[in-house]
Amino acid sequence: MTKAFLVHEPGGPESLQFEEIRVGDPGPGEVRLRHTAIGVNFIDVYFRTGAYPAPQSPFTPGLEAAGVVEAIGEDVDDLNVGDRVAYASAPIGAYAEARLMPAGRVVKVPEGIEDRTAAAAMLKGMTTQYLLRQTVPVNAGDTILFHAAAGGVGLMACQWAKRLGVTVIGTVSSDEKAELARQHGCTHLINYTQEDFVERVRELTDGKGVDVVYDAVGKDTFLGGFDCLRPRGHMVLFGASSGAPDPIDPALLQGKGSVYLTRPSLFNYIPDRNSLLACVSELFEVMQDGTVRAEVRQERPLSEAADAHRDLEARRTTGATVLIP
Repeated sequence: MTKAFLVHEPGGPESLQFEEIRVGDPGPGEVRLRHTAIGVNFIDVYFRTGAYPAPQSPFTPGLEAAGVVEAIGEDVDDLNVGDRVAYASAPIGAYAEARLMPAGRVVKVPEGIEDRTAAAAMLKGMTTQYLLRQTVPVNAGDTILFHAAAGGVGLMACQWAKRLGVTVIGTVSSDEKAELARQHGCTHLINYTQEDFVERVRELTDGKGVDVVYDAVGKDTFLGGFDCLRPRGHMVLFGASSGAPDPIDPALLQGKGSVYLTRPSLFNYIPDRNSLLACVSELFEVMQDGTVRAEVRQERPLSEAADAHRDLEARRTTGATVLIP
């Protein structure tokens, strides 16, 4: 029998229960995958705790993995048994040894990219692509503030932004994380446990502010981020690892210099197969030419998913975490 994690009631890491499941055969438009590596992301925590409502109960968390196609259903014409593939997409259910998946959400992994790298890169890499290339396309000469610069998305964003000629100001929680982000292309580092990031950003930009703030931290950094923006700059809130920000009066945007606020989600940027392939093809391109690397810095057996969540929530991780079935 196949084993997977099930969450019967939202809660802490202990709510992840490793149980036997039956996968079954793929239906029309589906494939059955045997996972070889599974990505761990903060969105998994949001589902586990109930911050994001799960589609059913019990449910298996996880939106990102790599593996091998074991079987294909009817009407699947661009995948074959034995293909190495990866995905970062609904439906949730990646914390499993094997699963069924809509074929339209699965992509082939090019030669030269290992399974564990693909599992670490899909969600974080496509998130980086839509943030820097679609939500607010940044260009050479721009300056951005990226919170949690040593995290999984942060490290990829530092590299990709450097490739584009963008100056990156990154926030981190330790000197060790600062050095890691610097090695990945971050131009200026702010240890927010020792410095006021708003004051430091103003110093670094000669009082002008940055063009874009990319914030996946949320409550702890959100309001301060507006004071880091230049007039008509963009606040991009794409996560809330410290909790959801308090509501704001829309007049705040005018008072901070007619700035813009958006709350994007990857899945609105890849709603169909064509948009998915366009996004992932650019990701694989920058990975294959070596300018953007997905850093797998924590690796655990799938059975230790609860401990992986504890480390992630305690901010003890850098780069990406993968689970190996």
